[in-house]
Amino acid sequence: MSRPKKALAVSAAVGVTALGAALGFSSLASADPTATPTPSGTPSAGTPDSNQTGRTGDHGPGRGLRGEQLAQQLASKLGVTQDKVATALQEIREENQPTARPDPRQRPDLAERDAALAPALAAKLNIEEAKVKAALDEIRSERQVAEAAALKERLDAAVAAGTLTQAEADAVQKAVDRGVIHAGR
Repeated sequence: MSRPKKALAVSAAVGVTALGAALGFSSLASADPTATPTPSGTPSAGTPDSNQTGRTGDHGPGRGLRGEQLAQQLASKLGVTQDKVATALQEIREENQPTARPDPRQRPDLAERDAALAPALAAKLNIEEAKVKAALDEIRSERQVAEAAALKERLDAAVAAGTLTQAEADAVQKAVDRGVIHAGR
């Protein structure tokens, strides 16, 4: 490898590391310092979480702010009430609780999860499975576009602030595009 290519590779690695550290520190700085409240025995669909971040540490369909957003988006796309969708998502989650704690080092296969969610949700809502699958696919695409735009905005801001060079920002974007690092959420 030539010297300029080595220098570029090293600066890209430094940029990725710097961005990872910056994102980690910013997440830590914005974390809610209060303890997570103990959940009551009666969940209420459509009620926002009491912690300011909207996250409960227990993420997925029907849980936390993202679960509420999913219920709202699905309700809009499927033409049913948000409460009905939230209740169905909660029931599906309860019916599919894993018997063993999942390995935290393995990310769930989102396509597989959605493939299982679509028929279960369709049955609970008495809606055609194809319509539910199309709504889930559309919501996932919208989220991916929003996450990509947010990453571009953060990288552009880092370049403008002098935190990263454009080459480092490009390297980070390339790493995200190729799945080397995950920048969503």
